Amino acid sequence: MIDIQPLPHYFSPEHEEFRATLRDFAAREITPHVHEWDEAQTFPRELYRQLARLGVLGIGYDEAYGGTPADLFFHIVVAEELARTGGGGVSASAMSHTIGLPPVAHFGSEALRQRVIPAVLAGEKIAALAVTEPGGGSDVAALRTTAVRDGEHYVLNGEKVFITSGMRADYITVAVRTDPASRGANGISALLVEGDALGLTRTPLQKMGWWASDTAHLRFDGVRVPVANLLGPENAGFKVFMTNFNAERLSMAASACTYAEVCLNEAVDWARERRTFGLPLIERQVIRHKLVDMAMRINAARAQVYELAYRVQHRLGDPAQLVARTCMAKILATQAMQFCADQAVQILGGMGFMRGTKSERIYREVKVMMIGGGSEEIMKDLTARQLGL
Repeated sequence: MIDIQPLPHYFSPEHEEFRATLRDFAAREITPHVHEWDEAQTFPRELYRQLARLGVLGIGYDEAYGGTPADLFFHIVVAEELARTGGGGVSASAMSHTIGLPPVAHFGSEALRQRVIPAVLAGEKIAALAVTEPGGGSDVAALRTTAVRDGEHYVLNGEKVFITSGMRADYITVAVRTDPASRGANGISALLVEGDALGLTRTPLQKMGWWASDTAHLRFDGVRVPVANLLGPENAGFKVFMTNFNAERLSMAASACTYAEVCLNEAVDWARERRTFGLPLIERQVIRHKLVDMAMRINAARAQVYELAYRVQHRLGDPAQLVARTCMAKILATQAMQFCADQAVQILGGMGFMRGTKSERIYREVKVMMIGGGSEEIMKDLTARQLGL
């Protein structure tokens, strides 16, 4: 196994103690079941409660709501150690609250926070985010789902697609247009929709990867949502979602580096065991060079992720530059993941084409990492604008 150790000036002894605990738990309770859960296209709801008891779900949230205040590198540890299981679908759904809950924590009323956050952090309820729409993709400003004020309620009509934890979610943070006359980023608001709301229908989606993660198409037909569930000021929701996306992209970049490392390690193990023409595969120069190329890309991407996390945590640099660095880190890391998955499958040969190997699964899951949270093309365009190009 090639373990690319992080530098101690990024991770304290407390970080590493938490890492060791989570790594041990994941190795016992997640990794052995990833293939089975993937084939079943689900995983036990009890996993949320187990992660909650470890303190994983509460990382970064206020103690008043059952959370544990923590710096950004604790989030990095969680992203890395869950990715180490090789189960992208499990990680995506188990941690969907990391994108669904922050708008509630940062912009919800105190009453809403008290009602929603503790139950999610305890693993009793599931939170999801619903922004993407059919035909809209990464263009958040083009969303068409409307929310019209009617007394003390908003009435929602529209659709959302590709929603992680969309079938299970008890709380869904939804991007809506509250000012139909506005276009683009103006007139967008954030609303928390209850999972049992009348008029909300959910349809499961079949995917290339992330099979264990439930992904849904949501339809809102006259769904009434209390005005008290508004997150932040009306018509000022675009900033809510953009801030949320930056954190999501950094987490995805950290995960992608570890998925790439999982592919590298599986390829190394296979190359040491597999013999061709009388010699272990790893004795072939062309194979060793492939492995080195994989390690180089992982090191380069991870170095950028860690440096970016340090800058964000300590607020070093212009905000626009940090957004640009976040976009670039996601691109670099997911490209490293793509390269390593491809090379690992090639090295494993026929076995790399068989379901059950980590590399085969990660190979299928690369594209959702390169598209989700903002596609590579959108990331490059956003980077250019932030750099003034």
